Amino acid sequence: MLSIEQIRPELTWRLRREVLYPNEQLADMAMEEDNQGYHFGAFHDNALIAVVSLFQRERDWQFRKFAVVDALQGQQVGTQLLDYITAFVVKENGGLLWCNARLSAIGFYNKFGFSAVGEVFHKNGFDYIIMQKDIPSG
Repeated sequence: MLSIEQIRPELTWRLRREVLYPNEQLADMAMEEDNQGYHFGAFHDNALIAVVSLFQRERDWQFRKFAVVDALQGQQVGTQLLDYITAFVVKENGGLLWCNARLSAIGFYNKFGFSAVGEVFHKNGFDYIIMQKDIPSG
């Protein structure tokens, strides 16, 4: 069974590196804004198998560094974590949930009602596009 919990930012770093930036140093996984965000981890049998970080700017919420262990991709782990943070943003009265998505992830986000906006941009060796979803107010 999968459990999702809020975790300390440094607990996200290993998976950030392993999944997203395997050629980088662990020390480079810290983000300046980590201490202003919310960080969530998905656990299976007490092992951390997915992470995501969430940052608020007024009613807009950006999620960053969304990573699922390679061996478990395509097995609903990312879906459950995305559903969890979406519900969190709804509860916090957010108006928009968005991310800078790697182009390879567009199909995943489309399934959850996210739409691409703006132009493709290049950063850290990857092509990205902003994917966003309006959060209906309750």
